[in-house]
Amino acid sequence: MGCNDMAKVTMKDVAKRAGVSVATVSNVLNNIDNKSNEATRIKVLKAVKDLDYQMDMTARSLSMGKSKLLGIFLPEVFSMGRPSSVLKDNPFFGEIVSGIEYEARMNGYDVMITCVKSDEHAKELIHKRMLDGVTLLGMHDEKFWNSLKSMSIPIVLIDSYCYEKFGFCNVGTEDEQGAYLATKHLLALNHRNIALVTGNSKESEVNYHRYLGFKRAIRENGVDEALCPIIEENLNFEGGIMAGNKLLCYNNVTAAFAVADIMALGIIKLMRQIGKSVPKDLSIIGFDDLSVCNYSFPGLTTIRQDIYRKGMEVAKLLINKINGKETEAGVTVPVELVLRETTCMNTNFR
Repeated sequence: MGCNDMAKVTMKDVAKRAGVSVATVSNVLNNIDNKSNEATRIKVLKAVKDLDYQMDMTARSLSMGKSKLLGIFLPEVFSMGRPSSVLKDNPFFGEIVSGIEYEARMNGYDVMITCVKSDEHAKELIHKRMLDGVTLLGMHDEKFWNSLKSMSIPIVLIDSYCYEKFGFCNVGTEDEQGAYLATKHLLALNHRNIALVTGNSKESEVNYHRYLGFKRAIRENGVDEALCPIIEENLNFEGGIMAGNKLLCYNNVTAAFAVADIMALGIIKLMRQIGKSVPKDLSIIGFDDLSVCNYSFPGLTTIRQDIYRKGMEVAKLLINKINGKETEAGVTVPVELVLRETTCMNTNFR
């Protein structure tokens, strides 16, 4: 007899083996407190192991009204006109997803990670997978947010500046302050011709607020803004390389602030390829403090937002909302300057 011909072990079989009721087995397996004593719990778990019982998660979800599954909805991106993945293009997303997954797992939840194309696609996934809650990254239009709001499912946004308008919770970072600290650091090293390397500020609230922090530092120090070019490229490693090529057109630029580490690392690669020294020929500072910054050469000076902790905060907030606990509308992860080896004093400053 093949494995497929064997009768499936049921909860009733487990109850018979343990000498308890089906309800008791259900209480033990679903971790319902104060229903069974420790001796009973041990008997049930031994029977489960002896019989190799596997819970029917669909039936469990229907009976409990909860799936213990969280959705992580990422923005859909394209490369060369074809669907791509933000997890592939930028380690930031992998690090924040890792934090969400860890905290979710420690609280008995699983996660589903996917890209969403539209509000209808998101709603379909929520229904089909019976998600208990959802976290989203990326910008969407008003129709998208209103459509999701109508579902009455716990939702936590990440790095959103419109969350209050639509009644969601959010976990963000001090984007403007971080950019301000980065630019102030370069100014303190006597750099005045400082380039801002960024993604599209019109399509990203995060990029826009980091632009504001850059501008604030420049203006406070009386620097001529005409000396500080703004270079926009795709916010990935290749975009950093493209930005590095554009920087070569500005002979007087001695420093660059990149709004994301992944772009800064692309610039460093380009500089090394053409025989330029970082930081001697160009000081560079990034934003994020990706794990890879510890291993890059030279080590990238950057603004740290604790990405992993940020992901954990997202999961904590979402799980609290699922469990009906009172939560903050917004959680902001602080930033700090991390000094490594890609910035130095501008000795040509007069």
